[in-house]
Formats: sequence, C-alpha cells, structure tokens
Amino acid sequence: MNSNHPKKVVVAYSVCPTAPLHDVNTNIKLARWLAQILGLEYSGSYNPQLHANPDVYLVPTQTLVGPAQALSLGVKGPEDLWGGYVDHDFICTKAISHGLGSLDAIAPEGWSSEFSEKVRAVVLDGVSVFAWEDARDAAEQMLYGGPIRLKPVHACAGRGQEVIRSLDEFDGVLARPDAARLFGAGVVLEQDLREVVTHSVGQSFIGGHVLSYCGKQFLTEDGQGETVYGGSELLVVQGYYENLLALELPDDVRLAITQAQVFDNAADEAYPGFYASRRNYDIAQGLDNKGHPRSGVLEQSWRIGGASSAEIAALQSFIDSPGQTAVYASSVETYIEKPLPVDAIEVYRGPAHNSDFLLKYVTVKSYDG
Repeated sequence: MNSNHPKKVVVAYSVCPTAPLHDVNTNIKLARWLAQILGLEYSGSYNPQLHANPDVYLVPTQTLVGPAQALSLGVKGPEDLWGGYVDHDFICTKAISHGLGSLDAIAPEGWSSEFSEKVRAVVLDGVSVFAWEDARDAAEQMLYGGPIRLKPVHACAGRGQEVIRSLDEFDGVLARPDAARLFGAGVVLEQDLREVVTHSVGQSFIGGHVLSYCGKQFLTEDGQGETVYGGSELLVVQGYYENLLALELPDDVRLAITQAQVFDNAADEAYPGFYASRRNYDIAQGLDNKGHPRSGVLEQSWRIGGASSAEIAALQSFIDSPGQTAVYASSVETYIEKPLPVDAIEVYRGPAHNSDFLLKYVTVKSYDG
C-alpha cells in the first residue's frame, strides 16, 4: 500500500452470513491474490478477535453500510478497503439512478433528489419505487413510453428482472402475495431497450496504484436456463480516465465513459458520506420503443464484482511489466464444466447458488501485441 497508509495484512470479509459459497470463495481468492501482488500478508477471513486493529486492508463482498459497520471493521476511508462505503443501504443499489414518481411518493431515509437531477441526462427513463401504493401510478407514467423493465434494487447479475408491456400485466404483479414486500424493498421501473450492449466503465484505487477501464459485458445461461452475467472484456490503463480517453476508442465507448464520469461525480456531490476505492458502472446502449438509440448508466458497483478478477489480473500485469500502458483483461463465468483455457487463471471451480457447477477464470493480453 502507499506510504501514507501502511497496511500489514489483507483480510477477506463476507458481509452477508447467508452468501452463496461461490461468492465467499471468490472473495477469498481475490483477497489472497491481491495480497500476493502487493507483497503483503494475507490473514484469512475477517475475525474480530484477530483483526481488531488499524493494520487491516479489507476486501469485503458488499458495500459497507452505515458508520457502525465501518467503525466496527476499522474502516475510516477508501484507503482501508477495496470496495466502498455508504451511509444508507439504498445508496449502493439501482435505486439512486432514478427519481421518485411524485413529490409525495415514499422515500427511504437519506434520499437525495439532488442526485437524480444531476444524472438525469446520463441514465435511461425510469422511476424508483419504495412502496406498493406508489407503484401503479409510477408504472402508468412509464408505460406511456413503451415496455418497461421491473428491477428489484438488490438483485444482481440480471436476476429477478421482468419486462412489463401493459398496465394489466403490471396489475398482475401488484396482485402477487409478495408484492408489498417486493416494492417495500425498492424497485426500479425503467424503459426497456432492444439490441442492448452493456458497457463496464470504472476505476480502482489500490494503494498507490490507479487503474481505469472500459469494456463490455456478455451474458450466459446458468444451470437453470436463466440468462445471467457471463463475464467482462476490459481495456485497462494505468492512470485516470484521461489516460483511458487518450487511446483510440469508438464513439459509443467514449459516450459510456463520459456518462460514467457524470454519475460518479454526482455520487460524490449528492452523498457526501460516500467513498469508494472500487467504482464500477454499467452503461446500457440500445434502441428504445421507437427505434431511437439510447445510452444510460444502469447502476453502480462499489464492491467486488464480476469484473474484479480482471482488474486484479491487470494490476498484476502492470506491476510485473511497469512499462505497459494498457492491457486487455477478461473475466469469464461459465456454467459448463470444461478445462481451463491456456494462460487462464482460475478464480473459482465448484457448485453455484443456482447451478451444480460454475467456473470463473481470467485472461490477460497485451494492448499493443
């Protein structure tokens, strides 16, 4: 780590006690790998008896929420972890991407209408809903523009989403036994796009190292036939966004990077308690109901994510070969058992939450050949 914040041990931390085993084991693998790259000791999974000291660098599975949790873990700022911190749970979910449906709609404690105003031009059309009684009006408002996508704010990897094409369909959702719980936990209603490409844009600040990247996500089928996250192909540079934008990039990629920067800056301004050393943004580009091209930030990831193994692999490549300015790094998740490709680094192999088998691996290639 950098000299201003000396750290002695790297520690993995599974935030959720009921997290799937593959998430926990992936987190442990990445924490151990990060320690090795940085020349630090890996001290296993977080144990309050062993790790109640200021010399711990935390690699948590989720964004930390609230001052009590951060204080209990010894985390005071972005230099103490690879991930992020927010004052309230909703801030690290899809919910902040959109405003409320009306001035009197129910909002969680700490809600900032300032944020949704700042990002309105860089997100898709959408509404965030936090109560069953606000949902129908919000859906009616959104359905004038065409089909909408219903997204539970805590879901990840594309799970739990559904496309709604009419108010009758939405009334069917409202009539479900778990509807009050679903909307009470937070739901985003967002315009549905066709022919979508999802870009990943982000930065990692690890010790004295700064990485910035752009790339695209791809999808795969899990063991139950559901379409889920299948990996990311990233172009990673040493340095900041200006170093990334100095490369030859297509216009759609430049647009995605610019939109991510607006979203990132708005989070810093609207939620002053927030900080993060890993800042990842998903940007969807596709066609709206009238066939017009649209581009917008879908959500943020201020925590370990699907592309994290690619970021660590890129960091290792830069440390091993300091003269490199950029590399291509790809993280892959497949539910089909197969041998590891040549030059790939295995991140996880074993059972998954929704499947009998999951393989995660990462590859790195030089940028200039």
